[in-house]
Amino acid sequence: MKHDDNHRLLDRELAADDPWLLDANPFERERHTQMLRLSLSHGSITNALEVGCAAGAFTERLAPHCQRLTVIDVVPRAIARTRHRMKEPPHITWVVADVQKFTADEPFDLIVVSEVLYYLNSIADMRAAIRNLARMLAPGGHLVFGSARDATCLRWGHAAGAETVMAMLNETLIAVDHLQCHGETPNQDCLLARFRSPVRPPDESNCLR
Repeated sequence: MKHDDNHRLLDRELAADDPWLLDANPFERERHTQMLRLSLSHGSITNALEVGCAAGAFTERLAPHCQRLTVIDVVPRAIARTRHRMKEPPHITWVVADVQKFTADEPFDLIVVSEVLYYLNSIADMRAAIRNLARMLAPGGHLVFGSARDATCLRWGHAAGAETVMAMLNETLIAVDHLQCHGETPNQDCLLARFRSPVRPPDESNCLR
């Protein structure tokens, strides 16, 4: 499925009252509960990034725990719906942006990217997005990832899913925790994982000799 086709599909789906049943479906509520647990397991959150807000179901749960939160989505309708739902709290910054191209002035101590990367057009695009996210993660910061499995995503017409992306994340970041979420249908089967950015050693050129 082409990248532009994905954008149009997402925009059409976001026109529904509860797209993807993120509020009404017990599976989705449990998935968000586990994502929040992983997000908060490192302690307080100073500066966080949520990649892909959909209609704001998880944003609403994450935002109260962040001193600052940046929310990006490639679909303007998603940002508009989430802003309306959240009623514009001052500590949230809203950006319409592509995950492969977005940049930030300050590193994030938490990045959450769930059910997003399989919408990219190819494995190469997924890898580019991961490199970009890893660059924005503070040393010792955490990335929480979630996705339907490879088999499910391939059935949906995407290039890859959770297992492939987690293998790529392991090339740059350190896996800390992971779990599975299951629902009542074959499509309700996802993997969640938390990764940590390596803590870089001090610059030896600045050390006393």
